[in-house]
Amino acid sequence: MEFRPCIDIHNGRVKQIVGGSLSDAGNQAEENFVSELRAEDYARLYKERGLSGGHIILLNAKESKYYQADLSQAEAALKQWPDALQIGGGVTEETAASFIEMGASHVIVTSYVFADGEIHMDRLEKLIREVGKEHLVLDVSCRKKDGVYYIVTDRWQKFTNQSLDGNLLRMLASYCDEFLVHAVNVEGTKSGVDQELIRLLSEKTEVPITYAGGIGTLDDIETIRLLGKGNIHFTVGSALDLFGGTLKFEEIINKFCE
Repeated sequence: MEFRPCIDIHNGRVKQIVGGSLSDAGNQAEENFVSELRAEDYARLYKERGLSGGHIILLNAKESKYYQADLSQAEAALKQWPDALQIGGGVTEETAASFIEMGASHVIVTSYVFADGEIHMDRLEKLIREVGKEHLVLDVSCRKKDGVYYIVTDRWQKFTNQSLDGNLLRMLASYCDEFLVHAVNVEGTKSGVDQELIRLLSEKTEVPITYAGGIGTLDDIETIRLLGKGNIHFTVGSALDLFGGTLKFEEIINKFCE
């Protein structure tokens, strides 16, 4: 199990938001924290502590007036630590290679592949041709509806028709290098992790999985370790002291990384 740090960028600022509150209309979101630091400052810190594999997420739509400001912050962060951080937000067949050239180790993809409610395997194959399986992370973030976890797209606003289960993960594992999974029902709430989802993710896959959502205490991280059988990586957002929370960055590193 590894600690994977994050840099979420919205309206040109590093932020932590309540995931389910994000809306493209008016570029709005319920904010837990807005940083005075820039994305490159966080990237520099992660580099100093050797925390590779973290993800940068651009939370505005490509059509937003803020997207270029998000992108500018992300590019500066990638320059701080080339080939060590992943990036997601606006990744398509046309843009994937440019993110790798910008310095990303991987591109993170959801909406382009899971479009119009379905999986588009042809698009997934195009991405592999563009950047290679070894540079591709599939974001299968999900929300629960009628007792079933469904993959959600467009910054977690739209449900697909695709449920998330072990069979799907095993099938998709041959098309990517890692999975990223936000538990959107608890994302940004610091109310505890989604234990049912973690149990689902604990089924062995051929590629690493990083879980995000609801972490508020060290005990929550220990729950991920136990239920995930040590196989699931984790990221901490709103609860982290770097983002205004009470969970200490250094304590996480000391307990789970060193």
